[in-house]
Amino acid sequence: MQAPAQADDKYAAFRHRAFAYYFISRFLSAFGLQIISVAVGWQIYDLTRDPFDLGLVGLIQFLPALVLILFTGAAADRYGRRTIMLVCEIIIGFSAAALVYFAWQGLTSPLPIFAVLLVIGIARAFFAPASQSLAPNLVPARDLPNAIAWNSTSWQTATIVGPVAGGLLYGLGAMAPYLTALFFFLASIIAVTLVPQPAQRNRGQSQSWQTLVAGFSYVRNQKIVLGAISLDMFAVLLGGAIALMPVFARDVLELGPWGLGLLRASPGIGAIGMAIYLASRPVRRHAGRAMFIAVGIFGAATVIFGLSTSLPLSMAALVTMGASDMISVYVRQSLVQLWTPDELRGRVSAVNMVFIGASNELGEFRAGVMASLIGPVAAVVIGGAGTLAVAVAWSIGFPQLRQIQSLDKDAEDSRQALKAGMDAKPGPGSG
Repeated sequence: MQAPAQADDKYAAFRHRAFAYYFISRFLSAFGLQIISVAVGWQIYDLTRDPFDLGLVGLIQFLPALVLILFTGAAADRYGRRTIMLVCEIIIGFSAAALVYFAWQGLTSPLPIFAVLLVIGIARAFFAPASQSLAPNLVPARDLPNAIAWNSTSWQTATIVGPVAGGLLYGLGAMAPYLTALFFFLASIIAVTLVPQPAQRNRGQSQSWQTLVAGFSYVRNQKIVLGAISLDMFAVLLGGAIALMPVFARDVLELGPWGLGLLRASPGIGAIGMAIYLASRPVRRHAGRAMFIAVGIFGAATVIFGLSTSLPLSMAALVTMGASDMISVYVRQSLVQLWTPDELRGRVSAVNMVFIGASNELGEFRAGVMASLIGPVAAVVIGGAGTLAVAVAWSIGFPQLRQIQSLDKDAEDSRQALKAGMDAKPGPGSG
């Protein structure tokens, strides 16, 4: 029997053993993917010296999530979410083994790497909605914000250590990072097998067009969820600069692979610090306002990074970007998970992951194309300014999101009902 979680218990989610194994599996998988991301970026730029190819890395990984969106979320709602995670981890593990083989053989073209990234992208397209919607099945609703904060912490920890490890390992040779990533994927597979298969609603339900597009319908009708998802998407789509890190490390700041690792780790340092803070001090008031302010700070820090020619200043800007983005991620993920019925979580998470993919992987493609046309500095600075403009536009276009107080739907509905009742109450002398 699980011990009851105390209010504001920083480790509330870990009182549930199933979540602990799930957390370990996701962390190990994220760590391996971060190592691969850095190694692939450096290897491809070494081969071609073309920023456009770095943009293709993001596009290739995003397209499967977009093309398969109607099936990935439906699969997460119809079949066992833990089983989907396991199968996807195995596929990604085989992909890492293929990268090891290619590095051993020696490459003169990036095409084999692109093919492996496409397979990884397909696996991640199914993995993401299944893993996102599994967490609410492993902890009670009261501990879900805490679980979301720790999930984000695991990802951001991986983004701190993974890039540094990837850069240092690549200095030993192209095989070293891929072998290390393969080890982490194997360990992740073992961890996910220890997660018990939880009960979930609507497993095995018959499929129809209505059930396939139910996630889109729900997001469209929930303006607060739509506003949060789309705000984060366009902000990072315009302001993302991760794909251009090899260019900044080599050509702007004149660093080596170790410098790339430091740059890639910097956003994670800010994000993990903020995630740990949010795990013990969750957002209880002015959630919408906090999200808009965080997006604005993210845009401003992006502009500073683009203009910087100093490693300390660049790292400070990236740390600020990571911390502010973490606030946005926390609010968005909490809204998506807490405001969505369990029987729709897979499909809504699939829609959410496409938005995230558009902001991350498609954003990398946007950055690569702009950098090839106008240069990396201008591409990043213009993107950061665009993020600031998005924050202003969405605060006007989605006033419900700006005014939201609580991340819990029931609590927010009660607050709105109470406010409506007070507004409707006749004042003295009326009647």
